[in-house]
Amino acid sequence: MIPALGLGLIVGVVLGVVGGGGSIIAVPALVYGVGMSPAQAIPTSLLVVGISSLAALLPRIREGLNWPVIALVGGAGIPAAWAGAAVGKLLDPNILMLAFAVIMVAAGIRMLTKTRETEGSCSTGPHRAFRSCAPKAVGVGLLVGFLTGLLGVGGGFLITPALTIFLGLRMKQAVGTSLAIIVINSAAGFSAHAAGYTIDWATTLAFAVPAIVGSMVAARFARRLKDKHIRISFAVLIFAVAAWVTAGTVTA
Repeated sequence: MIPALGLGLIVGVVLGVVGGGGSIIAVPALVYGVGMSPAQAIPTSLLVVGISSLAALLPRIREGLNWPVIALVGGAGIPAAWAGAAVGKLLDPNILMLAFAVIMVAAGIRMLTKTRETEGSCSTGPHRAFRSCAPKAVGVGLLVGFLTGLLGVGGGFLITPALTIFLGLRMKQAVGTSLAIIVINSAAGFSAHAAGYTIDWATTLAFAVPAIVGSMVAARFARRLKDKHIRISFAVLIFAVAAWVTAGTVTA
């Protein structure tokens, strides 16, 4: 119970500051820290991360979200999440966790190699966003949605880099936009895993409550942080978790 409380708080803080990344901690934390199987951890993670992301999103709504991008990426991610869940049920759990680690390293490298902020077509008004960035946004939605269903992640550790690197959103707007997309993807992924899943309410609540509180508090303080510092901290975090996942899988 105590590990679940502490790890849930960390997940919430990461979600609130970065607009994602909580799920890449949640699944390993539930597997290696709490003792769940990957089959249990994936839907539990999606449930907790989805609710926590919604809580972290509320303080950011006034800052302005990119609703066209949310619609495009989130809409494309729903069927992709269902497909990813179907594939994930056919794969060995150790392969899933190692794939998890590889994707985390790739996302961290991309965050570190983005050295300057640029505004792309998706960062402008709604009409231009739908015309110019729709293909890229749909592509991002399909990829992230598939990984959401496959690995049980909200996708924020990929959505936030994708929104800044490929779609040209500035980090502050990308964080709030990412949270909204995570809510959509998590709901779709959870629905795909819900059949035959029995919620462990004691563990889930012990994990979820501090995650929700942490995400709301962290979202308010995150406004004072510089974009560059958020990106670097996020990259370092996911490198550390990737090493943790790899070590845990290899020694299992």
